[in-house]
Amino acid sequence: MSVDTSPRTATWTYVDGEWISGNPPLIGPTSHAMWLGSTVFDGARWFDGIAPDLDLHCQRVNRSAVAMGLTPLKTAEEIEALAWEGVKKFDGKTPVYIKPMYWGEHGSAGSVVMVDGESTRFALCLFEAPMGGRDGFSLTVSPYRRPSPESATTDAKAGALYPNSGRAVREAKSRGFDNALMRDLNGNVVETASSNIFMVKDGVVYTPVANRTFLAGITRARVIGLLRQAGFDVREATLTVEDFMDADEIFTSGNYSKVVSVIKLDDREFQHGPVTRKALDLYMDWAYGRNNSAD
Repeated sequence: MSVDTSPRTATWTYVDGEWISGNPPLIGPTSHAMWLGSTVFDGARWFDGIAPDLDLHCQRVNRSAVAMGLTPLKTAEEIEALAWEGVKKFDGKTPVYIKPMYWGEHGSAGSVVMVDGESTRFALCLFEAPMGGRDGFSLTVSPYRRPSPESATTDAKAGALYPNSGRAVREAKSRGFDNALMRDLNGNVVETASSNIFMVKDGVVYTPVANRTFLAGITRARVIGLLRQAGFDVREATLTVEDFMDADEIFTSGNYSKVVSVIKLDDREFQHGPVTRKALDLYMDWAYGRNNSAD
C-alpha cells in the first residue's frame, strides 16, 4: 500500500506553532534524525467526518517517543485537538491521513549515537489519502525477518524499522506479489510488511500473539474486540506459515485501509470470506457510531 506525500497531494503540516501548506523542509543534514534515525510517528484516519480511535493514536505516539529516548512535547489531547483543527483545512471529501511525529535534532553530549531528548521536535502532518485495498491483495512469505526487542526499538512506531519492511515489499513485488508475510527470528508469522494479520480456520479467528517483535496495532485490538463481542472465538496464538497456508480465510487490519482480504498467499488462492466481510462490517458500524457498545 503506497502513500503519496508529494506536493501534488493536498498537505498541511503543523510545526513550531503554525500551519504550513505542502511539504516543508524540517530536518537538516546535521539533525540526529537525518543522520541516525531518531524518528517516531503514528497514523490515524479521517473520513466522512469521523476519525476512529484518533485519541489512541495520539497517546501511542507519545509512548513511542519515550521508547526512542525522545521527550513528548504535546499531550495526547493537544495533538488530537490540533488534528481536528487541521482536518478543517481540507475540502471534507477525500479521506485524510493524520500523522503526528517526533524526532531528535542532536545527539547526547555523552555519545553522538544517543539522541538528546531535550532536542526533541514535533510536527503534525495531514494529507489526502483515499481509502484503498477493497479488492484484496496477494502475499508471499518474505525471506526477511522482524527484529526482536533485543535488537531494535520494536516497542515504538519508529521510522528506523520501516526500511526492513520496505525491502520485504520490494522483494515481494519483484516476484509478482503485493506485500510480504513476515516472520520473527524464530520463524513464526507475526504480520505483513505493513499491517497486522488474521486467519480463520473452522470458524475460529486466529492472530499472531503480541510477542513484541511487531506493533500490535490499535485497529487490530479494535477488530479483536468487535469480533469477540459478536460471538466469534478469537485467539492470539503462535502461528506458522503452514497454519496460514491451511487457513480458510486470511485478512489484515491496519489504520490505513482498516480490514482487507488476502486473496493469495504464494501459490494458494483465497476468497473474500464471510468472516472477513463481517470483520469489516463490524468495524465500520462501530466507526460510524452504529454500534457504540464496543467502546
